[in-house]
Amino acid sequence: MVWFQQCLQARKYFLGNRLTQIRVAGVGLYIHIPWCVRKCPYCDFNSHELKGAVQEKAYVAALLRDLEFDLEKAGAVRVETIFLGGGTPSLFSPEAIATLLSGVNDRVACKPGLEVTMEANPGTVESGRFKAFQQAGVNRLSMGIQSFDNAMLKRLGRIHSGEEAVAAIETAQKAGFENLNLDFMFGLPGQNKAKALSDLKLAVTFNPAHLSHYQLTIEPNTLFYQQPPRLPEDDDCWAIQQVCKLLLEDHGYAQYEISAWASPGRQCRHNLNYWRFGDYLGIGAGAHGKVSGAGDKKITRSWKVKHPKGYLESAGTELSLGGQNVLQKIDLPLEFMMNLLRLKEGFERPLFEERTGMPWSDIDSSVSELEAEGLLALSENRVFCSQKGWNFLDEILQRFVSA
Repeated sequence: MVWFQQCLQARKYFLGNRLTQIRVAGVGLYIHIPWCVRKCPYCDFNSHELKGAVQEKAYVAALLRDLEFDLEKAGAVRVETIFLGGGTPSLFSPEAIATLLSGVNDRVACKPGLEVTMEANPGTVESGRFKAFQQAGVNRLSMGIQSFDNAMLKRLGRIHSGEEAVAAIETAQKAGFENLNLDFMFGLPGQNKAKALSDLKLAVTFNPAHLSHYQLTIEPNTLFYQQPPRLPEDDDCWAIQQVCKLLLEDHGYAQYEISAWASPGRQCRHNLNYWRFGDYLGIGAGAHGKVSGAGDKKITRSWKVKHPKGYLESAGTELSLGGQNVLQKIDLPLEFMMNLLRLKEGFERPLFEERTGMPWSDIDSSVSELEAEGLLALSENRVFCSQKGWNFLDEILQRFVSA
């Protein structure tokens, strides 16, 4: 980490004066590493079971070509957060991650002290590698624990045990990772309130900076969709969610997004940019990006080809694009609201106009109706879900379909 920050400081020294003279858009950078040891039966992300050796060197080179390709289209940007997701990024060596982050820093201005998150699964990281990942430039770790219960983990197809999860958390913290997120799911096959609470009771003993707590859903194109497990009833899931909410609040965590809990000042900056309808570049097989035009405010969503082989062959060229879509004006209110209303804080009215290029008057009547129904609340210039609205977010969003 020290080495990476030194690179950033050097770049700031040489480029700082020039960057202050031009308008530079702040963006997030998502980096997708698509391989995993085994595909989980509930996972609908672009992940591929690893067969043979990891193609680190070739893939890192492809990622950097991909970044150069995106930067040509994005114009003057400054990377403010980096997120390495997957798949399982921790399958890559610390040396490969260091080469990647150094290559990013060489190609684009990066915010000094930027948040650099890497996803890691407890079953794929040897204890000595945590410190090396930190030295490579990673300063935030997101660990996919899901549960400490071995029976739950087996049903989810996870490759780690509860004991290995505990050991991985302890090792990461000893290595110096203070900014640590732990992922948990609830509504698992055979899970009840007591079992779900047991997971979080153990989790909070580690005092992680951040916890993600979300309900298992059955998605198309997954093994669970083809062979659905028996899940708890909706009322039982609601009860689990409520008792877990009280536990997390009692331990000083604040829910700032539907499934995200943080200790003070520890919200995930990268995800906040997503939820605030900010722009981001996406590099890697199947990675998605969103970029707004500097003048016309046109928003373009793009994505890269999904299969690693096709991506490796095409990265850095037009052939790497799996597709792109320019959002139409009619779609923008829904796109904006489905992100911003996930946040407890909601948004200030000027942000709608800034991020969409549309006048507030286009949605004023819909917002006023939802306020009258007690689903949205307004405080000065801020719009957010009421407690009632928080529980009926899908219904709120329907009002902005073709608003």
